[in-house]
Amino acid sequence: MITDAQWDDAKLIWDFHQMGHEARPCSVAICLGSHDLGAATFAARQYHAGLFPVLVFSGGNSPTTAALYPRGEAVHFREQALVLGVPADAILLEPNAGNTGQNITFSRGVLREAGVEVDSVMLIAMPYMERRAYATCRKVWPEVEVVCASDPLDFADYIKTIGDEKLVIDTMVGDLQRVIEYPKSDFAIEQEVPSDVLAAYERLLRSGFDSRLLTS
Repeated sequence: MITDAQWDDAKLIWDFHQMGHEARPCSVAICLGSHDLGAATFAARQYHAGLFPVLVFSGGNSPTTAALYPRGEAVHFREQALVLGVPADAILLEPNAGNTGQNITFSRGVLREAGVEVDSVMLIAMPYMERRAYATCRKVWPEVEVVCASDPLDFADYIKTIGDEKLVIDTMVGDLQRVIEYPKSDFAIEQEVPSDVLAAYERLLRSGFDSRLLTS
């Protein structure tokens, strides 16, 4: 059972992970693959709102999504967007990325090959992946303007959509570890983590929310 104190700590981390960017028109959007098909649904809504003319779905398989999306994350996400009325000629597919850096770098290559000029990019991801996606993009594609976006659900409602509270908290903790550690390997820009968020992170680690940590 997750205690009230653990919920409070998780909510602190949830809030930190979100960038709070105002949605605005961009040259393109890149939707990052994950276990959460809701990102594709949200991307379709943003397309229909006229916020970008081109949408890239990026992602291959990972140990956590191989069974869920056997043809790859990007392929399944694209199919969801097509069902929701996004025209096929507005979608580009990047089916090989295995991490966030590759999501952005490989998508950039796909856009270049398609002749799409990019001044600004909307990164669409799970709500608790916004900050890591931003930090990665600023490192590997520093010349573009970055707008982060995700389905505007509150923490409790998002947990309900996924149906696995432990998985969500473990993944948020793992993403915060990456926000802290990846700049040391030059994978992302460095970002200041507030002391209360760090304390919440350390308490959740001690409580066993650690299944999605870096392994080396």
